[in-house]
Amino acid sequence: MWLLNAMIIAIAMYSKIPMPRVDWNEKNMRYAMCFFPLVGVIIGVLEIVAGNLITIWKGEGTFFYAVVLTLLPVFITGGIHLDGFADTMDAKSSYGDREKKLEILKDPHTGAFAIISLCCYFLLCVGGIFSEMRTERLFAAALVFVFSRSLSGISVVTFQAAKNSGLLRTFQDGAQKRNVRIVLIFWLFATVVGFYLTAGLCGVAAAVVGLAVFFYYDQFSRKQFGGITGDLAGYFLQLCELFMLAVLALF
Repeated sequence: MWLLNAMIIAIAMYSKIPMPRVDWNEKNMRYAMCFFPLVGVIIGVLEIVAGNLITIWKGEGTFFYAVVLTLLPVFITGGIHLDGFADTMDAKSSYGDREKKLEILKDPHTGAFAIISLCCYFLLCVGGIFSEMRTERLFAAALVFVFSRSLSGISVVTFQAAKNSGLLRTFQDGAQKRNVRIVLIFWLFATVVGFYLTAGLCGVAAAVVGLAVFFYYDQFSRKQFGGITGDLAGYFLQLCELFMLAVLALF
């Protein structure tokens, strides 16, 4: 029962999918992060279904096709990771010291750099990625959402936290780190195999690019923030998906 509760916590936290209420106690939180990639599976399946239905109706590469595939993950997640991406871009663009950047991450107001970055992000997704995404690549593209969440989960149970409080620290402290890390690495290898089977060497290249963004995230967060936060995890996830999808769409 506690595994089911852990799954419910992960899906309820990282998506807008209606879930029953469960207690966020120590036992239920222990393996919640193991189910974070499951949200990516849900997004991926919906991307495949929506992409194929729109292709039958309108054809692949149309503007409508690109907009729907861009916005579908936002509707499923409620924009929780985009919020972190926007906050991080504000903090990063401030060129302040570490404390100043952490203060900006906590600020509920949206700055100019966040808005500019989000506009650029959506333009790249619509015009540069999904408008060029062939339908047969949708299966590999669906795996990107699982891969990015596996890496993000690994960072939560591995990297140092920048603060002693916050939602990320709650998941970090409550996790059975070693076992969660093993499960997430299994998710990771399973998606790499899926990349190769669905997109060949291009899929493997996308996985390599995702890992490169992961190592950048580690260096960037430690150097500029002293560790990771929930916002930085969202920043990484969006950046990772953007670059991986670009590889699959354009090469």
